[in-house]
Amino acid sequence: MNGMWILSIVLIAIAFDAAIGCTHTHSAALSQIKSVGIGISSSGGCSNRNNPKCTSLDQVRCNVIRCLKTLKTSSGCSITVTGGTETGHAGGTYSHSNGYKIDISLNTCINNYVTKQFSYIGKRGDGAAQYKASSGNVYAKEGNHWDITFTASC
Repeated sequence: MNGMWILSIVLIAIAFDAAIGCTHTHSAALSQIKSVGIGISSSGGCSNRNNPKCTSLDQVRCNVIRCLKTLKTSSGCSITVTGGTETGHAGGTYSHSNGYKIDISLNTCINNYVTKQFSYIGKRGDGAAQYKASSGNVYAKEGNHWDITFTASC
């Protein structure tokens, strides 16, 4: 019985996060991802959301950080964030700037994990191969990174 209460509270918390649009500051998100060994890289060595050479996690959705941590623990792979909420990405409702998307660098481990664990769903208009997790989140393999859209809870 206690397990059901805990599960109910967790589900309510997730729904509440989604309903109110929970987001993190860059420093809070960075602390969260570093706690599980996820790295971050910026071509400009900065985190300014308004500079396209930076990698910013400012205003990233709480669910995105939760899903990224789940990806790290379930895959056991090295993960490095290379793109976040900084300017310079394509727009749209479920965009980088709105906090739904993260880019991570390619590596053999994460490439194999995504392509073996998730379902291939075809190519995007730009030719990027797309894979869909059972959660509904979509991983697109762009030239030098995975462009991940986290719209579902993890």
